[in-house]
Amino acid sequence: MKDKIKGKAEEIKGKLTGNRAEELKGKGRQTVGEAKRVGKELAYDAEHPKQPADRSTDPDYREPR
Repeated sequence: MKDKIKGKAEEIKGKLTGNRAEELKGKGRQTVGEAKRVGKELAYDAEHPKQPADRSTDPDYREPR
């Protein structure tokens, strides 16, 4: 999360000062932050698999034909 915030600040700073390199550096840092977030989410999902839905109580479940 802090990479995304720091990146956004760098991006804004670059836009305000007209420094394209700083702006792109900020966008890159935001991308790194997003990649870290997704990686952590995938790791969590791998450690905590979802249980199959209980078909007896699921109102949207339909038997296959």
